[in-house]
Parts: sequence; structure tokens; C-alpha cells
Amino acid sequence: MASGNLVHGGAVISCPHGGRVLSTAAAGAGAGVRIDGAPVATTADLFTVSGCPHSVGGRPQPCTSVRWTPAAGEDAVRADGVPVLLDTTAAMCFSAGPVPQGPPVVASVQQGQGVSSR
Repeated sequence: MASGNLVHGGAVISCPHGGRVLSTAAAGAGAGVRIDGAPVATTADLFTVSGCPHSVGGRPQPCTSVRWTPAAGEDAVRADGVPVLLDTTAAMCFSAGPVPQGPPVVASVQQGQGVSSR
């Protein structure tokens, strides 16, 4: 069973090194579902990272993107048939390599907008 708070366009998300995660909503996917005017984030959205200061051995290796892995099958919470993202959805930040850099930090989501699927 998937449960958690919905991630939306107003959520504050960062990479594990403090870079800011920005989302670009995919056309049509979940566009009709909004929280306080902000679209609910789905797996169809593109998430990029800006301002990540991470380096390895003195060489910059910043996070550049985030990939989310939502619950599969009947456990997935969906909007317009596309899985939505919850603050509990598994995710990983990646460098341009793409090298896994660690999970993103979802610091602020709309409280009281919790969902669960059964």
C-alpha cells in the first residue's frame, strides 16, 4: 500500500548536497490535479538540479537530475493514469555521468493532503 503526502509544484526539494530540484510538468499528465493552484507531480515530469556543489577528489560532480521510482501495479496512486509522486516515493539524484549521488530531500509538501491506495 502506497501512502504519504502528495508532492506538487510548490514543494521544496533539494539534492543531498543542497542543490535545488526544479520540476517541469509534463504536458497533460496530471495537469488537472492541483493543490493550492500547483500541479501534482507525476512520474512523467522532468526533475533537474541546479546549484549542487558536490565534488569528488576536487573535481565537480554535481547532481543534475532526479529519478523517481513509484510503487508499481495496484499500489500506485495515479492522476489521469500516471503515477503521482509522494514524499515517501523512492528517488535518487544523479550526476551527468549518470552516477547515483543519493536521495533527494523533500522538505516541504502540502500537509493534510495525504493519500493512500489500497
